[in-house]
Amino acid sequence: MTEKIQKTLRDSAAMRWTALLLLALAMFCSYIFMDILSPIKDLMLETRGWDSTAFGTMQGSEVFLNVFVFFLIFAGIILDKMGVRFTAILSGAVMLVGAIIKWYAVTDSFAGSGLETWFTNNLNYIPGFDELGISPFYRGMPASAKFAAVGFMIFGCGCEMAGITVSRGIVKWFKGRDMALAMGSEMALARLGVATCMIFSPFFAKLGGVVSVSRSVAFGVVLLCIALIMFIVYFFMDKKLDAQTGEAEEKDDPFKISDIGQILSSSGFWLVALLCVLYYSAIFPFQKYAVNMLQCNLTFTEVDPNSFWAGSQVTIVQYLIMLVVAASAFASNFMKDKGKRNMLLAVSVIALIVFCYMGYMRQSAETIFAVFPLLAVGITPILGSYVDHKGKAATMLVLGSLLLIACHLTFAFILPLFKSNAVGGVVVAYATILVLGASFSLVPASLWPSVPKLVDSKVIGSAYALIFWIQNIGLWLFPLLIGKVLDKTNPEIVEGLANKTITPEQAAVSYNYTAPLVMLACLGVAALVLGLILKVVDRKKGLGLEEPNIK
Repeated sequence: MTEKIQKTLRDSAAMRWTALLLLALAMFCSYIFMDILSPIKDLMLETRGWDSTAFGTMQGSEVFLNVFVFFLIFAGIILDKMGVRFTAILSGAVMLVGAIIKWYAVTDSFAGSGLETWFTNNLNYIPGFDELGISPFYRGMPASAKFAAVGFMIFGCGCEMAGITVSRGIVKWFKGRDMALAMGSEMALARLGVATCMIFSPFFAKLGGVVSVSRSVAFGVVLLCIALIMFIVYFFMDKKLDAQTGEAEEKDDPFKISDIGQILSSSGFWLVALLCVLYYSAIFPFQKYAVNMLQCNLTFTEVDPNSFWAGSQVTIVQYLIMLVVAASAFASNFMKDKGKRNMLLAVSVIALIVFCYMGYMRQSAETIFAVFPLLAVGITPILGSYVDHKGKAATMLVLGSLLLIACHLTFAFILPLFKSNAVGGVVVAYATILVLGASFSLVPASLWPSVPKLVDSKVIGSAYALIFWIQNIGLWLFPLLIGKVLDKTNPEIVEGLANKTITPEQAAVSYNYTAPLVMLACLGVAALVLGLILKVVDRKKGLGLEEPNIK
C-alpha cells in the first residue's frame, strides 16, 4: 500500500513518455511554422517581390526581439513569477498571435490595403538600430515582408519561450533516468516538422493550380492551434505530478539576473553555449534556403500535369510513407527482440528508398529536402541511449562538426558538378541531406543533456535561457547574412531583376550558392575547434561530459 502511495506519474514510463510526446508534438507544430516559407522562397519572389535580402531579413527577424530586446530575459522573469505551466500556455498563445499576423501579411487582403501603404512609408529608418546595422527593416523592403517580420518576431518570442519550457520539462520528468534518450527523441520527433513543412507548404501554396502562399501559412496557423492544445494538456499532467510529489512548482529554475555570474564563470558552459550557436547557425538558417539551393543546383524536368506524380494524391501517399520510415526507425530503438528490431529496420530502409524515389519522380526540390530529418529520427534515440549508458558526449560533438563541414562543402563544390546529371545530382543531394540531418542529431543527444553537468541544478533553467539567447544571435544573423551574400555574389541577378531583363521565375532558380555554403562550412570548422577544446577542458576539470548520464 505504501509503495502505491509513493509511486508518481514520473515513476511510470508510460506517463513520462506521454509527457514527452505532448511536448514533442507542440514543438513539431512550431518547427513547421518556423520554416513554412522556406520551401516556397521562389514563390515569394514571384508573387510578393521578395528578393534574397528581403527574404533573409524577414527570416532572421524571428529572433530579433529575443536578441536585441532581451525578450528571453523577460521570459525568464515570467517563468520566475508565474511558473512553468502558465508560461507553457502563454508561449503557445504568443506563437499563435504572431503566426496570425504573418499569415495576414502574405494574404491578398493585405495587398493594396491601408496597412500596406503604412508599412511602405514607415519603418524605413529605426534610430539606433540602423546605425548599428541591426535593424529588422530597411528602406525598399516590401511592405508584406515588413509586416510578416513583425509577426515572425512575436512568434519567435513564443517559440523560444516554449523551447526553454520544453528543455526544463524534460529535465524534470527524466533526470536520473534516460534523459539524453528523451531529449534526443523529442528533437527527432519535433524535426519531422521540417519534412512535413517541405512536403505540405508547396502543396497548399499550389493547391488547385492557383498559387497562394497565404494558404501555406494558414496551414501553419492551424497547427499552432494544436500546439496550444498540447501545452494545455501538459499543464494538467505537470500539475498532477506536483500534487503527487508535494513539491511546489520549480520557480527557482527559470532565468534570473542573479544567476548570470554563477553560470558565466563556467568555462565548460561557455564552450557548450558557443558550440550550440555554431551548430544551430549552420543548420537552421540553411534550412530556410536549402530548397532554393537545390533548385539552383539540380536540373528538374516538368512532370506531366495529368500523371500521378503531378497530382495532389502523391503528396498524401509520400507523407504516409515518411511516417512509416519515421515510426519504424524510431520504434526499432525500443525493441529488445533482435528479430523484431531487424524487421522494423528493414521496413524503415525499404520505405526510405520508396520515399526518395517518389521525391525524384515528383521532380521538386522541396520533396527531396524533406528527407532531411528521417535518418535523424532513427539514430537520435540510439545516440541518446549511448550517451546515457556509455557517455562520450564531447566526442560526439566533434564528430558532428566533421560531418557538418563535409556536408556543406559537398553542397558547395560537388553537387553543382552534377547539375547536368539528373539522377546523379539527386543521389548526391539525398546522401548529403541525410548525413547532414544525422550530424544535427548529435546535438540534442549529446549537447543539451550535458548542461546539467556544467551548472548547479538550481540554475538549469537559467543556463538554458542564456544558451537560447546566445543561440538566437546566430539564428538572427545568418539568415540575414546568407540573403545579403547571395545578392552580393550574384549581382547579375539583382541587376537583371531591377532592369527587368530577367523574370522573377528565372532569377529564383539561378543563384550561385557557393559563397553562403562556404560560410556555413566555416561555422563547422569553428565548432570543430571548440569541440576539441571542450574535450581537453573536460579531461582537465573533470566536467563529466564523457561520462554516462546513468550510473
